[in-house]
Amino acid sequence: MKKPWSITTTVRNPERIRDFLDVAEELEGQSWDLETQKKYQILLIKHRLYGYGNAQFYKGLSRKQVNALDDLSRDMLFEEAKDIFDSKKYEDPAMRGRQSINPLIKLGLAVVKDGVLVLTGLGKLSLKEDYDLGEMFLRSFIKWQIPNPGSDDYKYDDGYDIKPFIGTLHLIETVNKKVSEIGEEPKGISKKEFSLFAPSLVKFKKIEEYACEIVKLRKKLEGKEKARQKEIFEDYGIKFAQKFLGTKKSGEVNVFLSNLRDYGDNAIRYFRLTRYVYIRGGGFYVDLEPRRKVEIKNLLHFDNGQSLKFSSKEKYLAYISDITEPKLPWETKEKYIEIVRDLLEEIDVYKKRLGVEPGIKIDYKKMDDADLKKLIENLRLSRRELQEKENHFSSQELTAVKKYMNVIENIYDESDRPIALEKYVALSLHALNDALKIQPNYPVGDDNEPTFTAPAGKPDIECFYKSFNAICEVTMLTGRDQWYNEGQPVMRHLRDFENQNQGKETYCVFLAPSLHRDTLNTFWASIKYEYEGRKQKIVPLSLQNFLELLKTLTEMKAKGRFLKHGELVRLYNEILSSAYNSKDVNEWIPEIPDIISGWKGSLIK
Repeated sequence: MKKPWSITTTVRNPERIRDFLDVAEELEGQSWDLETQKKYQILLIKHRLYGYGNAQFYKGLSRKQVNALDDLSRDMLFEEAKDIFDSKKYEDPAMRGRQSINPLIKLGLAVVKDGVLVLTGLGKLSLKEDYDLGEMFLRSFIKWQIPNPGSDDYKYDDGYDIKPFIGTLHLIETVNKKVSEIGEEPKGISKKEFSLFAPSLVKFKKIEEYACEIVKLRKKLEGKEKARQKEIFEDYGIKFAQKFLGTKKSGEVNVFLSNLRDYGDNAIRYFRLTRYVYIRGGGFYVDLEPRRKVEIKNLLHFDNGQSLKFSSKEKYLAYISDITEPKLPWETKEKYIEIVRDLLEEIDVYKKRLGVEPGIKIDYKKMDDADLKKLIENLRLSRRELQEKENHFSSQELTAVKKYMNVIENIYDESDRPIALEKYVALSLHALNDALKIQPNYPVGDDNEPTFTAPAGKPDIECFYKSFNAICEVTMLTGRDQWYNEGQPVMRHLRDFENQNQGKETYCVFLAPSLHRDTLNTFWASIKYEYEGRKQKIVPLSLQNFLELLKTLTEMKAKGRFLKHGELVRLYNEILSSAYNSKDVNEWIPEIPDIISGWKGSLIK
């Protein structure tokens, strides 16, 4: 049966691709036979990348096996993971490993060459700690095509012929052009349109047809009430599915439409990381990133989305493995200069808006390609700094603070909760006081909107004040996995940050919907005694505690007063003083709401 394309349903979280790649590295150079395929799946279980926390997976496991998975205080033994894997009695055990490695192969991060598992050049680059996740996915998606000699999932004879990422960019561009031609403002395609049309666009020659269908569908919806729009869209979706599948069987149609929603949401999440698409229209539309217009224009002119033909599987694997291929169409001095010019103009707009003095003029026309490329990276960093300055100024408005509070208070209503929490906590820290700099470490698009949560190895948010520095660590986790994922990493991030920014007292604010006892006991030890030889200053707050801080801020703003950073550090020290004077965590944590209440009372008189 004909099927849509999907990036992966095995690894829904893009950052976990690197975790899967880490495990694959352990097997690199080994024969990719049935035993190694099983071993890969067992290693994923061992590293708690598969099965852990999945209620369905736990079914049928013994108490001892469940404890091996759940005991996060120690590394699982390979033998324990193998015992869990074997107990599942899979009909085709090796298939599990093949399914799990498939996203890496699809993205060109690993290949099976002459029967041996090999990481590609891009795969090895992606394992570097400082490698850009967005660059990795861009390089992967530019090459990703169906069909390809490395997989039997799709065949030319069945009507498949597309590079899904490139085809999707063409689809959005074509819709925008058609909308402009009829005098309307282009806005990309809606998420509902994306999920229906993008994953089912399996042939590049249908890009024009699909764009026409989207415009016609919009005309049918125009002027109708929401309930009627929903009916029209659902009816259209059923007919579209029937035509694509070549069947009217309701069961198959319903599964197809359900899969499209899943595939579409996942594709948006992954494609967003490339920085070539962005979300607009209140989060409902997916459009081409205007700040990458030079790159996108040249990419689409260079590549029509048609899959490449390879004379052999070996030639395809060589292409996938070569990080220098293809040469990107904007990697010329002329195009680099065009990108630099656009960035400088955009930066000037930000500077004028913020009242920042113009910088020294750069004689970029005399630079070589390598220097121009580095200049582009630096200019994008400068733009982000200006965007953060703008965030700081806009966050001072009382209405902005109330918006941040509302999102945090209703965080479970957000579709991407971890990303939303990091974003709105960062904005709230801008709002709180006179920080010198608030630097969130989540990756962003050119619009400065987060594309994902902060990477492992870095604090979520870095805060710099006149008299102290701090990091802020944010998590949606509330169970024992909060301790496993945040306990040691938070203390390590704080110590590394202290070492890199010496000369001031350094704090860590840890935020979660609720605080797990194991996390608190771990932090307690570092506060009362030491971590790597020195005491730490960690202030654990529930989101409700943090909202009280913001509520204090709004009440002060309503009175025309400003919350200075000295008052914030006074609160941190009072909470830490309570920790030093309490006999245990159970005595300390219940005191925090009263400390915040007393602190608030001293400010709101």
